[in-house]
Amino acid sequence: MRSTDNDEPVSGHRLPLLYNLVYCSRAAAGIGDADVNRIVESARRWNPVFGITGLLVFGSGVFFQWLEGPRENVLHLMSLLKADPRHESVVPLSESEEVRERLFPDWDMERVEPDSIRDVLEDALDNAEDPKNAEVLRLLLDHLDSGELRQLSAA
Repeated sequence: MRSTDNDEPVSGHRLPLLYNLVYCSRAAAGIGDADVNRIVESARRWNPVFGITGLLVFGSGVFFQWLEGPRENVLHLMSLLKADPRHESVVPLSESEEVRERLFPDWDMERVEPDSIRDVLEDALDNAEDPKNAEVLRLLLDHLDSGELRQLSAA
């Protein structure tokens, strides 16, 4: 995995080419808050090394995660997550690669409680200056409204 983003000139500015991937999955039987806290601590230790930021929501036995960073690094992390026995039924919700600012530049990996995810996404949308970021945030809110997470947690 690479340890830095590729910088691409955009309209006189240098912004990174970022790959983002959003997925949800069911937690394996017996996974609880202590396990999720260990996942977050590990992510906080390793994600900055590989230029990955994002957020993790866990509730009702469901993981919902946004990852952003260099494509190769995010895809490698995703392959590790798919092989992780703590995750079942991994469902990709969206992915893209584009030159833009990070949505979560200061979040090496933050855990957000399910009751707060809408507020976090709406706050990020209210403060988004980049139209591409605003579009992605609206897409995430649409995924929440579609009930996809409820369907997965009931599976």
